[in-house]
Amino acid sequence: MKPQAVVFDIGNVLIHWDPLPVYDRLIGAERRQALFASVDLFDMNRRVDMGEPFGDLVQATARANPEWYDEILLWQKHWMDMATPAIDRSVRLMQALQKNGVPVFSLTNFGIETYDLAATHYPFFRSFDRDFISGHLKMMKPDPAIFAHLERESGVDPAALLFTDDSAANIAAAAARGWQTHLFEGPEGWAYRLVAADLLSEEEAQ
Repeated sequence: MKPQAVVFDIGNVLIHWDPLPVYDRLIGAERRQALFASVDLFDMNRRVDMGEPFGDLVQATARANPEWYDEILLWQKHWMDMATPAIDRSVRLMQALQKNGVPVFSLTNFGIETYDLAATHYPFFRSFDRDFISGHLKMMKPDPAIFAHLERESGVDPAALLFTDDSAANIAAAAARGWQTHLFEGPEGWAYRLVAADLLSEEEAQ
């Protein structure tokens, strides 16, 4: 079936996201390793993605770990440094799909405040035909519930959704619901898949 809508993950598909090199630059790799071994900052980020207030949670985590207070606050101060740069070809592919009249949805694990912050740097965040953002929905990938929510709200047959994500677990969850999927490993492969799906010409996919 030719896809009727294309669903994009955002982090590491449309923009790079990685806190580790930022912390390595700010405090050095050895101290960063000690910090991340002592404090589960990725779980803190997961809670933000589930809708908890970003600034409040970072500051509460810092207060709960006074030996790492200043280092934890860097997560908030330098968050945009972790979410850069855009993956330009992926953004062009999104825009080319929309130019061809193909609806494009976001399906992303992202906090409420952090999404709004990123949108001030990346205007295309406000260009999706529909947004499905974990922080607002209080559910996140790979929970089947968030995929079911998108199906209900969009009204698109699951078999007619084409979804790309850099997480194999998220891809597996979508495939289990009958979605067409593409594990994102770079924009070149994604461009090829969109051409193969007859959504873009080779010229449009450049």
